[in-house]
Amino acid sequence: MIANASLVIKILKCQILVILAVSLVLTQALDLISGWFAFLGGLIAFLPNAYLGFRIHQATKLEAKKFINSFYASESIKLVLTALFFLLVFRIPNVKLLPLLACYIGTLSVFWFALLMR
Repeated sequence: MIANASLVIKILKCQILVILAVSLVLTQALDLISGWFAFLGGLIAFLPNAYLGFRIHQATKLEAKKFINSFYASESIKLVLTALFFLLVFRIPNVKLLPLLACYIGTLSVFWFALLMR
């Protein structure tokens, strides 16, 4: 399981790089507010994923049935966290949706590329 833990850490590090890169590019190309909303969109993707990775790493010591139950519970909490973070951000006046979603999707795409690279 050490290899899987290092893979999760690599994915999370790549997600952080994507968040910073997209936020900086949009700050330079558009404005500071766009970069800020891009950063928030990246965090909406990153924080629940980091939570899920941490919980799965903790559950690796469990027997199979408990591991599966823990995985489903953690995935459910991840989805609730994502929805909660979106609700919190949408309470901010004048949300810039395009930068928010661009960085959110860009951050999530790290998983897709990691699966393709394996």
